Amino acid sequence: MHTRDLIQFLAELAENNNRAWFVMNKPRYDILRAEFLELVTQLIADISKFDPAVAACNPKKAMFRINRDMRFSHDKSPYKTTFSAAITASGLKKPSQGGGPAYYFHVDADGTLLVAGGEYMPPADRLKAIRQSVIADAAGFGKMLKNKKLKEGFGDLQDEGKLSRPPKGFDADSPHIEYIKLKSFIVWKETGLKKKIPENIGKEVLAGFKNAYPLISWLRQVKQ
Repeated sequence: MHTRDLIQFLAELAENNNRAWFVMNKPRYDILRAEFLELVTQLIADISKFDPAVAACNPKKAMFRINRDMRFSHDKSPYKTTFSAAITASGLKKPSQGGGPAYYFHVDADGTLLVAGGEYMPPADRLKAIRQSVIADAAGFGKMLKNKKLKEGFGDLQDEGKLSRPPKGFDADSPHIEYIKLKSFIVWKETGLKKKIPENIGKEVLAGFKNAYPLISWLRQVKQ
């Protein structure tokens, strides 16, 4: 994939986020989109070697649309300034659809590659089930957190939006209470690409996904 061309396109789109500009540059978009589809297709095949559960994931459905949903947003910019995809065993991208744990990555207009794994802002019933599993499988959860690849690749789980107090129904002395306060169970890593673009961006993304697999695997055993 021509990553430098993609970053340039997204940067220009960020400055000209309107339909007229996009229509004029649609041929560029179509080429980049096709290359991104090839990348996602290859990633699914490569992930399947260590996580067969995602083998049937449709690469076209794994990719997010570039059009923004502006219905409930004050920002009326019609286009996203990222190319992104979420690879799941269910084939569903969004947590609200019951997609479950996902391998996610995107490239944005600032030239940043984000590689992530886990569940971002799952619905209330799913979040409650995960929190209950943290308690029910305290030993397994703790072992997962200490996984060498997970820690070296990402450090700890992201604490964006973390509650200051235990959620309703959970005691302050519950095992792993600081993790029970989380609203997402996800890891991610950002890498700047402008100064140095990897020869094979897919290889870098795949390495991140391998490191995230212990979290993905643990989340899959959570039943609602």
